[in-house]
Amino acid sequence: MGKFAVTQAQYQVIMGNNPSHFKDANRPVENVSWNDAVEFCKKISKKTGRTYRLPSEAEWEYACRAGTITPFYFGETITTELANYNGNYTYGSAPKGIYREETTEVGKFPPNAFGLYDMYGNVWEWCQDNWNDNYNGAPTDASTRLTANDNQKLLRGGSWNFKPDYCRSANRVSFTRESRYYAFGFRVVVVRSQLCVGWVEALRNPTSTRL
Repeated sequence: MGKFAVTQAQYQVIMGNNPSHFKDANRPVENVSWNDAVEFCKKISKKTGRTYRLPSEAEWEYACRAGTITPFYFGETITTELANYNGNYTYGSAPKGIYREETTEVGKFPPNAFGLYDMYGNVWEWCQDNWNDNYNGAPTDASTRLTANDNQKLLRGGSWNFKPDYCRSANRVSFTRESRYYAFGFRVVVVRSQLCVGWVEALRNPTSTRL
């Protein structure tokens, strides 16, 4: 899984455009739909000869939690020193914090135990799965769940303008696959059996334009 959400610089190299509202090469690309994210994966896969895709919902939560069972991977609550969300609202015993009113550069906040940054806040991240109201009948092998409405897709992680409770590891929301919003972004996974170290390192480096 990418160490960071896909940046605007990386998206520009692959897609030839930057749809983001908050322009900055090292900020996450946003204002992208599920369809846009999937198209990015197709294009980078073709360019590299390796298979890139969006994570399944189960993969995303496993990667986010990094072995923890608390609401957040750093414990029972969250502050704006740890993630970029709407600090006018609080979670648990935490105080109010900063409301930055925009995205921030990737990697600004502490990573989880797996070395992944910005799994909470900054931008919502698209997953492959179709939306289901519950986990009844969900796959037990972390694969993508494609039952129910194919037009409703999953996002995880919260964003810069949402309340902190939306950042919880277990929280999930859905929007249509065509929806674009200046808080919607994504990160990618590469199929391990086809690992290409150079391209993976490019994805892990937010300043890289090697893609």
